[in-house]
Amino acid sequence: MSARSSKPHEVVERALELSRADGCVVIADEQSTANLRWAGNALTTNGVTRGRTLTVVATVDGKEGTASGVVSRSAVTPDELEPLVRAAEAAARGAGPAEDAQPLVTGVAQAPEFTEAPVETSSAVFADFAPALGEAFARARAGGRELYGFANHELVSSYVGTSTGLRLRHDQPNGTLELNAKSPDRTRSAWAGRSTRNFKDVDPAALDAELAVRLGWAERRVELPAGRYETLLPPTAVADLLIYLMWSASGRDAVEGRTVFSKPGGDTRVGEKLTDLPLTLRSDPNEPGLESAPFVIAHSSGGDQSVFDNGLPLAATEWIREGELRHLTTSRHSAGLTGLPVAPGIDNIVLDGGEDRSLEEMVANTERGLLLTCLWYIREVDPASLLLTGLTRDGVYLVENGEVTGEVNNFRFNESPVGVLGRATEAGRTEKTLPREWSDWFTRAAMPALRVPDFNMSSVSQGV
Repeated sequence: MSARSSKPHEVVERALELSRADGCVVIADEQSTANLRWAGNALTTNGVTRGRTLTVVATVDGKEGTASGVVSRSAVTPDELEPLVRAAEAAARGAGPAEDAQPLVTGVAQAPEFTEAPVETSSAVFADFAPALGEAFARARAGGRELYGFANHELVSSYVGTSTGLRLRHDQPNGTLELNAKSPDRTRSAWAGRSTRNFKDVDPAALDAELAVRLGWAERRVELPAGRYETLLPPTAVADLLIYLMWSASGRDAVEGRTVFSKPGGDTRVGEKLTDLPLTLRSDPNEPGLESAPFVIAHSSGGDQSVFDNGLPLAATEWIREGELRHLTTSRHSAGLTGLPVAPGIDNIVLDGGEDRSLEEMVANTERGLLLTCLWYIREVDPASLLLTGLTRDGVYLVENGEVTGEVNNFRFNESPVGVLGRATEAGRTEKTLPREWSDWFTRAAMPALRVPDFNMSSVSQGV
C-alpha cells in the first residue's frame, strides 16, 4: 500500500495509536498544485503535482518539565510511519524541557469533515482563465507588447489530531497570478499581480489593459535624483510593508526591548497612537475572500508560535484600531511571560478605515509626486526602528498636476512601516491585493493605497 492510498485521517489515527509519548500531535498536510507559465505571448509550461507531509510532535514529561520532539517527513509509507513516530519520541527524550511547554489543547469540537477525502486542485481550475489569457496574448501582440508570467493554484488539506482528542481539518486554497508586460526592445516593463482562491475573479484582459497604459506612460523617461518625494504607494506595496510589520510584532520581543514596539523599562507600545489616520489593521480567519485556518496549525515552535498550541481556536483580532496599537502576537506561553493577551498570528491581514478613493482618484489629486508599481528585495536594517530597505521595480512614474507624465528611474528606499503609517496623510479604498515580495509566504491581504508626503528614496537604482 502506497502513502497516497492511505487516507490522511487514517494516517493521523494510526500515528496516534503508535505513540508511546505522554502527549502527541499529528499533522497531515495533503497538497496539490496546478500551474501555468508563459513568455512572449505564449504558454510555455503547465503542470500538476501532489504530495503529503506528515509532522509528528511528541511530548515527554520529566522531573524538570515537558520536552518536545518534532519530526516532519514527506511521502511517508505505512512501513515508515512507526519509525517516524519513534524518531519524534527520541527527539523529545533527547531534548531538555521545552520553554514553551503547555498542556495540549482540549475541548475543541471535532470537525465533522475530518474523515473526508482531501480536496485537490487540477488544471480544471484554469478552465475559464486559460482561454481569456489566450485572448490577452492576441491583444498584446497586436498592441506591440509581450506578456510574461505565471499562474499558480494550490490546495492544502490539513488534518490535525492530538492525544487529547482533537480532530480538526482545514482546506486552504491559494492562487496567485503575476503578469509582466514588456516592450519588444525590453526597455520598458510593467507588472500586475492578483491573489485569488479559484481564478474565477481574475481578468487577464483588464490586467493587460492596465499594463498597456503603464507601458505608454514609460515612453517618456525622466531622471530624478535620490531624495524624499511625495509618494503614492499602491496596495501591493502597502501589503509588503505591513506584512513585515506583522512578522515583527512579537509581544515577547517587544517586552524584552528588542523591537519598534518596545518601550523603555520592559513595557510595550500597546495603547499608543501610531498614526493620526483612522486606520484599523486586523486579521480574521473568516474574512470573506481571504479565509484562513480558524485554529493554530504549528509545525514547529519559535518566537510566538508553539507546537503546544496546535488546535487553539483563532478569533478576529485588531492589531491596530483607528490608529492605536491594540495587540501584539503571542502564544499561550509568551502571553504568560509578558502579561499580554493570547493573540496568535492569523494567515491574513486587512488594513481599512481609509477614504473610498481609488488609486486613480488619488493620482488626480496629486500636484507633484511619484506613483510606485511595487517593491522588492526588502531587507531589515534595524529591528529597533523596523527600518527596512528595498528597491522599486517595474515602473516608477512621475505625477504632475494630477496626471502621470512619464516614467522615472528606480530607487532604493529606506523606510519603516511604522514610520510610513505615522506620516501617511491619506489612505484610499481597501482592496484585495497580492504582495510582490512576500507572495511565496503570504498572499491573503487587503490594503488601501497610501499617500506619504516624504517617502525616503535613499539612492538611485539601476534595476528595472
